[in-house]
Amino acid sequence: MIGFQYLANVATLKLAPERCIGCGMCVEVCPHQVFRLAGKKAEIGTRDACMECGACAVNCPAAAIHVDAGVGCASGMINEWLAGVVGNKGGGCY
Repeated sequence: MIGFQYLANVATLKLAPERCIGCGMCVEVCPHQVFRLAGKKAEIGTRDACMECGACAVNCPAAAIHVDAGVGCASGMINEWLAGVVGNKGGGCY
């Protein structure tokens, strides 16, 4: 979902470049292509595209990524879906 963004400057995503081993796992698992490899290290390309799902942090073998998964837009959308709200009156992320 390239080009999609959530609210500006609210994502809890953090990357510790000194811990990154350059494996590219974050690039592979991120559904919104937030990460990119620059040289032999990952870097955050578009932080505002992060939906805070946590896939990057869970799959990072070097523990170089931290995100408060479950507090962002993805969590809100999932909770609405579980409650049967999505599709009825809107909802979701804007």
